[in-house]
Amino acid sequence: MNRLLKVITDSVQGLIKAVRRFPLAVICLISATVITCYMISLHTDPSLFIQKLFFTLGFGTFLSVAVQFCCERFSGLKKIRLFVYLIGALFIFGYYLIIAPSPGIYYAVTARTIVAVFAMFCIYIWVPSYRGKAGLNSIAEFNSIALTHFKAAVTSILFSAVLSAGTVSIIAAVDSLLFKVNEDSYAYTMAVIWISFATIYYLSRLPRFHSEEEEDKAFTLQAATYPKVLKILISYIVIPLIAAYSLVLIAYFVKMLVTSVWPSGQLGPMILAYSVVGLMVVVLASHLEDKFASAYRRIFPKVLILMVIMQLISAYIRLDAYGVTEGRYYLILFGIYSLICGIILSFRAVTKNYMIALLGAGLAIISVIPPGDAFTVSRNSQMNRLEQMLIADEVLVNGKIVPKADASLKLRQETTNILNYLERRNYLQYLTWLPEEMKTSGSRPSGNLTQEKMKAVFGFEPAYEGAGATSDHFYAALNMQKPLSVSGYDVMVALSNYRGMSMGKNGEEFERTVKIRNKDYIILAERLTPQEVRVSVQDPVGMEVIGTNVYEFATSLSGARNEPKEMLEPEVMSIHAENNRYKLKVIFQNINITFGTESDAGADYDLIVLFGVSGEQD
Repeated sequence: MNRLLKVITDSVQGLIKAVRRFPLAVICLISATVITCYMISLHTDPSLFIQKLFFTLGFGTFLSVAVQFCCERFSGLKKIRLFVYLIGALFIFGYYLIIAPSPGIYYAVTARTIVAVFAMFCIYIWVPSYRGKAGLNSIAEFNSIALTHFKAAVTSILFSAVLSAGTVSIIAAVDSLLFKVNEDSYAYTMAVIWISFATIYYLSRLPRFHSEEEEDKAFTLQAATYPKVLKILISYIVIPLIAAYSLVLIAYFVKMLVTSVWPSGQLGPMILAYSVVGLMVVVLASHLEDKFASAYRRIFPKVLILMVIMQLISAYIRLDAYGVTEGRYYLILFGIYSLICGIILSFRAVTKNYMIALLGAGLAIISVIPPGDAFTVSRNSQMNRLEQMLIADEVLVNGKIVPKADASLKLRQETTNILNYLERRNYLQYLTWLPEEMKTSGSRPSGNLTQEKMKAVFGFEPAYEGAGATSDHFYAALNMQKPLSVSGYDVMVALSNYRGMSMGKNGEEFERTVKIRNKDYIILAERLTPQEVRVSVQDPVGMEVIGTNVYEFATSLSGARNEPKEMLEPEVMSIHAENNRYKLKVIFQNINITFGTESDAGADYDLIVLFGVSGEQD
């Protein structure tokens, strides 16, 4: 009990010290928590001001921590601490001014904030180790500082998870046993725990690396001790797993050299994850002297260089084919970062690990500063690529669009993809030759790329990859906003028939029994083959009185290009059949066809069937 009480007391005292030590960061955290709770209470999308303020406070928290570590590391800044805080607050306000003009929380705002936060994180991890004066009695103090941050983060996450589970259980018990609790209470609790408590507790676990007080020095050394569990985890579990993963990547590299077939985009994220985890383990393994850790520190940087070169070649192929996007920009930038880290660590492992954080912060900052930032470069690349294609096909002539109804499928697909990309990021405004009506849609400033606008301006409708002349798929849908004519028919039923359905008495058919003039009829949608379905009507003795197959008509809708067709008129989607006194009309709601000879080839249908009988039976 005394030990538990001491742990609780020490934790509370640590939280209080963290509040005093990081006042600006705590203000940002509490403000972000209040804003989050407010957004939860709205039960709808908050205003742009609130969203931008939340992003600003997120950046401000990390900037404030970096500012505090700078004050602690440099005695000159420590003397003017309040002034430095004021400068930090101005930077936070300046960041808000940067994102304020954005008409929405687009990709650029989110990505810039994440990259800026990453840069601040790298800075405040590196700053205490500057010139090796963190009081850790080590030639590689950065590694000890990184270990301290890692332990603090893991401890904070563990404590917060336990606290979350406990508080949620208590709220649920109160709600069930005592009185009704506001359903938002769970979300409020998670916001307080994970935004305020978890972060402040993490900060409380970070020692004053440059303090001259004996208590702080002891805490610094204790915080940098290597846990035995972590030693086992790194040396005997993580490092062997990375080694096995490396062998898979090397085997794939050899396969590419033999087949001369390069990957189509999947390699980049795999190498990215491999590099991130691998570099983290290099830092965490720097204090270990067992044979696994020593071999890993020697071999991994060389293997990383090989992997990154493979990634960069793959990325260049994608760039040459599709131009620059933010994702490809950061993949290449991280590839360059990993390549430099691999080269440095190959020659000066352990003592130069601080370059991992310092170089990461520098490249992150470069990537958000125009004109070489990811967003400007990507926007210009895609705009230039679109303009060159349109000029080459004589759709863009002397800065004006000339509609071209017979444009190639490739041009239609590329134009659609690039315009959608620019629209999602609010970049259509930069296309001076694009009509204004396509740049705005009422209160929505990002764009108005409707099917009708595309056809009116460019002469062709949007087209998407996988729906072209070589496509194996076709889809069509009925415009349900249009009225259906039922004149001359007695009944209307809805039927569906998909591959693999097991309905009806024969297992492969779907049926409805209807009564017309006191006589029962059975309307069937019977599957004959994976492609073909026959819609028919049988009399009470099981004789077919009228029917029609549907596959030939469905494929005729696809035309030559198999392009998806949506919102088609009812008459376009209808088959008519007559036989003596019987009338049958089949209206397709949805058609989904997979062409080819593979096992998944076939067709699925949603149907509306109208049936009528004229006159009296003899």
